[in-house]
Amino acid sequence: MQTYFLLAATLLYLICGVLPSRKSVPIAALTAGAWLLHGAALWVDVMVPGSLRVGFATMLSSALWISVGAYWLENQNFPLDGLRRIVMPVAALAVALQAGFPGALIPTAGRSTMLGWHIAIATLAYSTLTIAAFHAVLMALQESRLHTRSDSPGFFATALDQLPALLTMEKLLFRLIAFGFVLLSLTVLSGIVFSEELFGRALKWDHKSVFTLLSWALFAALLAGRHFRGWRGKTALSFTLAGFATLLLAYVGSRFVLEVVLHRGLA
Repeated sequence: MQTYFLLAATLLYLICGVLPSRKSVPIAALTAGAWLLHGAALWVDVMVPGSLRVGFATMLSSALWISVGAYWLENQNFPLDGLRRIVMPVAALAVALQAGFPGALIPTAGRSTMLGWHIAIATLAYSTLTIAAFHAVLMALQESRLHTRSDSPGFFATALDQLPALLTMEKLLFRLIAFGFVLLSLTVLSGIVFSEELFGRALKWDHKSVFTLLSWALFAALLAGRHFRGWRGKTALSFTLAGFATLLLAYVGSRFVLEVVLHRGLA
C-alpha cells in the first residue's frame, strides 16, 4: 500500500509542476491530493508497530511534505505560482528517495512515549528550517534575476519572475524561521530532558548535539539581529543558509553517509 501511495504522490506532484497557471482549480485539487497521499505514505513508513523508522530520505520527504503544505496555504494569500513550478518537482524527487532509502528502525517498546514526540518535533523543526533555506536560495536567485534579465528566459527564469516581490518573500522567510526556531528550541529542550532515557547519559556531546546547538545559536542570532538591528538582505540569507548547513550536518548529512555510503544502520 505504501508503494502505491508513493507512486501516486510522485505522479501527482509532477503533473502539478507542469500544469499551466490558468488551471488554478485543478492545480489546487491535485496538490491537495498529492499532499494527502504523501502524508499517508510517511505515516505508514514511519509508524511501524513497536518501532519508528528514521532516515535521511524520510527527513527530506517530511521537509518537502511540510513545504508543499506551506505552499498550498500561503498560495491562498500570495501569488506563489512560480514557487509551485520549483517545489513540486523537488517534492516528487524526495518521495522517490523515500521509496529507495527506507532508513532504520528505532524500537519503542519499553521506552517513554515522549521519545516519539521528541522525534516528531525534531523532524518538524528540521523540515521547517529546510523550507526556510530553500526559500532563502530562491530569494538569492530572484535578486540575481533582477539584474540579469534576458529577452528569452527559460523555464526556471520564468518561474523566478512569477514569485512575489522580494519584500513579501522576506516576510515569508522570517515567518518560517521564527516557527522553525521555536520547534528547534523544543527539540533541544526535549533532547536534554530525555537524554538519560534516550542515550543513557545526562547529555551526549556528539556531532549531532554540537551541530544542533550551533544551528540554534545561528538562528537565535539571526532573529535577534532582525529584531534589534533590522538585519535583512544578504545578511539574513547568509545566516539562514549557515544555520541550515549546520543542521544538515547534525542529522541528515550524517544519516546519508551512514545509510548510503557506509551502509550502516542507526548510530
